[in-house]
Amino acid sequence: MKQTTPFVITISRQLGSGGAYIGKQLAKKLNIDYIDHEILGRAAKQLAVLEEDLESRDEKLLSFWSSFIHINGFSAEYHIPPQMNFPFDREIFDAEADVIERIAKERSSVIIGRCGFHILREHPNRISVFLHADVPFRSKRIQELFKVTEKSALEMITQNDRDRAQYIETFTGKRWNDASQFDLTINTGKTGIENSVALILKYAETV
Repeated sequence: MKQTTPFVITISRQLGSGGAYIGKQLAKKLNIDYIDHEILGRAAKQLAVLEEDLESRDEKLLSFWSSFIHINGFSAEYHIPPQMNFPFDREIFDAEADVIERIAKERSSVIIGRCGFHILREHPNRISVFLHADVPFRSKRIQELFKVTEKSALEMITQNDRDRAQYIETFTGKRWNDASQFDLTINTGKTGIENSVALILKYAETV
């Protein structure tokens, strides 16, 4: 990679495919920043809301009825004053995109999710990675990481895949699992988590 400007690795990932671990290992080995919750914190400050409120909306869209209530400012039980309305999906995306662009200009980093691969598609020193794996592999990791049952793990996978696919397709106009929009797509279940780290590092040496 060229060293004249900060370089960035964006990681788009399926839940349970090892994205957070791989991202942290890459950042550690490359001696660069790992960027995840910092995006939420800076976006929340920009939008003048609490970070924990943004976290509940992270990489997902409001449901139809939530959007309806949000737009119209009322529910069956009570009226929501306009000044109390929470940011729209587009406002949150735009704020996070602004933060991601600023970070990419400020310093070299590994950026997790939030359409980073699309937002930084014109960045001269960017590597975009998509991590995926089969459901049994992901389910096992989720059960171990979150201490949940297999049933709960499978439900988490189904919901998270749906949320992220809708979110990404809404704001990029592309299918989440379209390999053509990434520099590297890796099946971490077959490649292995540590081997995936090594593969990305090896690729980074060649560009």
